[in-house]
Amino acid sequence: MTDWDKYLKVGIGHAGELMFLCIKFESMDYKSAKFKPVDKMGDLINHDYKLLLVMSRFGLSLGFGDKTVEQVCRENGVDVPTFLAVANFIHEGNNLLEGNLSQLSVSDLMGYLKQAHGYFLDFCLPAIRQKLAEALGTSIHGEIAFLILRFFDEYVAEVRRHMEYEDTNVFTYVSNLLEGKPLGNYTISIFARRHNQIELKLVELKNIILKYYPERGNNNLLNAALFDIFSCEEDLASHCKVEDFLFVPVVRLLEKQKGVV
Repeated sequence: MTDWDKYLKVGIGHAGELMFLCIKFESMDYKSAKFKPVDKMGDLINHDYKLLLVMSRFGLSLGFGDKTVEQVCRENGVDVPTFLAVANFIHEGNNLLEGNLSQLSVSDLMGYLKQAHGYFLDFCLPAIRQKLAEALGTSIHGEIAFLILRFFDEYVAEVRRHMEYEDTNVFTYVSNLLEGKPLGNYTISIFARRHNQIELKLVELKNIILKYYPERGNNNLLNAALFDIFSCEEDLASHCKVEDFLFVPVVRLLEKQKGVV
């Protein structure tokens, strides 16, 4: 029996018709994973605070008490294997559940990625720009400050184009694939070939400020902005890796199941 076939079909009588409820067996292999369904959610966050962002992007809020990962996810309608696949991937930096990709929920993983896009475009990057503008606003090096902000604005526009392409084209394609709608000639391999590392220009900006901005005196504001840039760079790199090493392989499996490729 393949991973795709591990379902229990239960007959249910309803309005004179025979319907079926598909219940997926939990057969994920967590032996090599750091985090498991029985771990307390609070322990995960204490072990790696970056998983707060993973929680938020899956629509999970704080106030979970001593509940386990499985309890918190199930109470909020989040697929447990998918949440743990992302959490372990973010924490370990590699895909420890590669052999279990067919167990993951494509729709939940796509929802996670959409929420991440909203976080970057609507919160993280605007907050960094505000801090940069405040830090550079009183500088005597007005021309350099102007160029730094223009460089940042151009970068944000590039990130927006990148993520809007995914929202409009890639996620629409995957949604249609899940719903069995006509797909045209698009496949996930087209996205994989053109997917680039959007954090690289942020590295350039960081290095420009570090190496060439001659500020004197109290640098607390600028240092705070730089700290956020470092964090955003790491988060964006991690986001792109989730797309490349989790989302793309899972969608390829779905394409095979649907007979697309």
